[in-house]
Amino acid sequence: MIRHIVMWRVRGDTPAERLSALNRVKTSFEGLRGRIPGMSHLEVGLDHSQVDYACDAVLVTDFDSQEALEAYALHPEHLRVRQELGDLRTARFQVDYQADAGVSAERKAEFVHAKA
Repeated sequence: MIRHIVMWRVRGDTPAERLSALNRVKTSFEGLRGRIPGMSHLEVGLDHSQVDYACDAVLVTDFDSQEALEAYALHPEHLRVRQELGDLRTARFQVDYQADAGVSAERKAEFVHAKA
């Protein structure tokens, strides 16, 4: 299983504008549930911490395979949502990882070496 996490900061000169942008992000991505082959989980969270280093929204999705994630990137519904949201974001961060695999011995060694 591949977990795909995307975090955004959104535009808005006022708290009301930012809240409106965040609600659009949440509603638009939640509308993809059940529409994307190979996507087994979709969750959208909005930040409530209000700390200056936090992102405003996070999308957490799980895909059956790397191929399913790659197909999602080009899926017409996903492309529609990206187009619909246009330039609402000011920053975007992404992490994709193998969620159902343990840490390999090689990665453990790299981590231990980096901590030393």
